[in-house]
Order: sequence, then C-alpha cells, then structure tokens
Amino acid sequence: MSEVQVGLGIRFEDVPLRRFHLRAGFSACGGQFADGFELGIIGIAVAIAATRLHLSATWMGLLGAGALAGLFFGNLLTGVIADRYGRRWIFGYDMLVAAAISGAQYFASEPWQLLMLRFMLGMVLGADYVVSKSLVTELSPIRFRGRLLSVMAIAWAAGFSFSYVAGFLLRDLGPDAWRYMLLLSAGPAICIFLFRLGIPESPLWLMKRGRIEEAKRIVSAKLGQGIALPEPLVQVSGGEWAELFSKKWRTNTTVGAIFYACQVIPYFALGTFLPKILESLHVTDKYTGGLVYNVFLMLGAVLGMMVIDKMPRRLFLVGTFYLAAALLALLTLNALGSVGIVLVFGLFALVLSAAANLEFIYPPELFPTHLRASGVGLAVAASRIGSAMSTFLLPIIVQAYGVQVALGACVVVTLVGGVICQLYAPETGKLSLGSIGDDEPMARALRSRYGEPATVDINEHATRST
Repeated sequence: MSEVQVGLGIRFEDVPLRRFHLRAGFSACGGQFADGFELGIIGIAVAIAATRLHLSATWMGLLGAGALAGLFFGNLLTGVIADRYGRRWIFGYDMLVAAAISGAQYFASEPWQLLMLRFMLGMVLGADYVVSKSLVTELSPIRFRGRLLSVMAIAWAAGFSFSYVAGFLLRDLGPDAWRYMLLLSAGPAICIFLFRLGIPESPLWLMKRGRIEEAKRIVSAKLGQGIALPEPLVQVSGGEWAELFSKKWRTNTTVGAIFYACQVIPYFALGTFLPKILESLHVTDKYTGGLVYNVFLMLGAVLGMMVIDKMPRRLFLVGTFYLAAALLALLTLNALGSVGIVLVFGLFALVLSAAANLEFIYPPELFPTHLRASGVGLAVAASRIGSAMSTFLLPIIVQAYGVQVALGACVVVTLVGGVICQLYAPETGKLSLGSIGDDEPMARALRSRYGEPATVDINEHATRST
C-alpha cells in the first residue's frame, strides 16, 4: 500500500544489524529446528513401529503424510489470522503446544491415535512456518534479510538431519524405540518457547493497522531513537484471500505456490522414506547412506546461506531446479553402484537443501505487509497438498511399480518448477518491503513533491495538507 515515513532518520529497513535482530532470528531458528526434527523423525519411527503397530504400506504412507496434511490447514488458517490480528501471540506460544502434542505421541497405542496426533502437530507447525517467516522478514534490515532467513533454513535442515541421527542412535532400544524418538521431539520445542517470550509484534504490521505509537515505542525500545517507520496512507485490514488472486497479485501468488510445491515434493517424499528408497536401489548399507544424505543436506543449507545474497533470486531459483532434476535423472538410469547412488543422492540433497533457503526468503518478499502472512500461508499450504500426497503415495508406488517410476515422477516435478519460475518468477532480491504494492497515485505524488519516502515526515505532510 502507499506509504510515507514517520519521522526523519534512518529507515527502519536500513538499520545496522543489532542484538535484537539476532535474538529474533535465533528464536525463529529454534522453532525451525524443532519443526525439522518433528517432521524428520517420523520416517525412522514409523519403520520401527511397523511391526509393533501392524502397519501396512498404506498406514506408513498416512503416518508419513499426517503432519504434512496438518501443515496445509495450519498454514491456511494462520496466514489470515496473523494478517488480521498479528504475529506475536502465535509466535510466542505455538512451540509450547507443539511440545505437549509431541509428548502425547509416546502414549499412542493404535495407528489412528498416532495419525491424529501427527495431524494436530502439523497444524501447529504450519502456524509456526507462517508467523516465523513473516515476523523475521518484517523485523530484518534489508541488507541482512536474506542471511537471517537463510539461517532459519539451516536450522530446519539441522533439525531434520539431527532427527535421523537421533533415530539411528535410538533404534536399538527395543520395540518401543519409536516411542522414545517421538517423545524426544518435544525437547527442542520446550527449549525455544522460553526464548520467544520477549519478541514484540512486527512494527510494520502495527503501522498497517494504524497503531503508530505502539510501533514507535517498540522500535525505540529495541533499536533506539531516530528510526523512520513507513506509515500506510490507506490503512488495511489484511488477510483477504480474494486479494491474493486479484490481477495485481495472482502471478506472485501462483509462483509462490508452484515453486514451493515443486521443491518440497521430492524433498519430503524421498527424505521421509530414504532408507526404503536406498534399499530399493540395492544400496548395501542404507542407514550409512542416509547419514551421508543428511550430511549433504546440512552442507547444502550452509552453502545456500553463503550465496543467497550474492546472486539474483531468479537465477538461484531456476538453476537449482534444473540441476536437481538432472541429478535425479541419473538415479533413474539404474547404472550406478551403491557408492555412486549414495554420492548422487548426496549431491541432490546438497542442491535441494541450498534451494530450500528460498522457501524462507522468497514467499515473504512476494507480498505486501497486509497480505504477507496470508500469501506465505497459501504458498506453504499449496506445497503441502503435493508433499502430503507424494509422501502418502511414495511407498505404495515403490511397492507397486518400482523405485525408478517414483524417481521419474520427482524429475518431472522439479522440471515443472524450473520452467514455471523461468517464465513467471519476479526478481525480489533488493526489494524494500515498504515498496511492495506502493504504486498508488497519492504515493507517487508525495514522492514527486517531497522526494523519496525516507525523507518525508508524516507530521509535516499533515501540516502542509491542512
């Protein structure tokens, strides 16, 4: 929406990196670590619980996809709520709820009970995805936004990888080892809950709601005096799905949904059932192969953080899609030995994990403040439809048609993502959040009369207008 700046001084998005930014980033990273751990641990836990709970391939697929299905509804509902009522309270307390549900998994004695808990857990994690990305995006200085959000991607990959290591270490604790794995997932959520209690509401969101004094108090307390905040000339309620599909925003909405879905479908489908995939490819030591895969997953996340602000978003997005498709295509040829399969799978994990940094950065940059959480929520929700379906179907497809067909389907998905992004994805790397959607005549008139928004004092404008 149209914006001018409240007060003269440094723009809010140009503030040097402060301890407050690091604390907010760390609080979000802890949640992403917990999210990654929760979603990653289910793969090994289900494999061990299969005999104990008499799980068929269908039940294994359902349990693998349960949290992803919950994510879909959590993303959709939370996006609208966060845009209408704020990010702060959801961000502050969702990890406490996640810890309680995680602990309850220990007592599940029937597959349907575990599925219900996984679905509920997914809804809470979906809420955290939306508010964490939106809040950290709106609190971060523009020069450090990519790196701060990339650290969230590293934290998620670390949680996902660590879950595999934890499962590997706990797998020999007897028939109830799967219970200990799922119970352990409550630990990270409890720890990070305490760090989030001091994080305030997004000042940009408060300004969009007309709560100017409250936003200024937060900025003064956390960042100091002389910080210029953008105030919308037209206040908006936020959280309207219809606006996401208006002529102005529908391309961004579509790109956000398709790119996200095409990244996470192979990520979750292959990562969740990695031991089964490696076994189907005749890898002799599937657990060691899984460890190699997860090491490359972590390396990729770090690599993505290092390059995310050094190259255009579009180039990074499109290039990683095509490279991932090429690596997966090698695996479908069935011409590699065990070592070659593990190495190519590792390189695939490296590329996909590096690209996953964009899942934390790109969707929030596609939308203005009053639609950001809704847009992010819709993009993530759309991706979860594909990831839940693919995670459910993968063990069934492998059993019925073979692993080559499953890998070939993932190749097609990554190619579709690359083509769509090459055709329609906008470049957002240097975009100021305050400028997104700022094309109304009044804003252009103000810039023409007073100069760039960073030099306009809203009180002075009000006086002159009077």
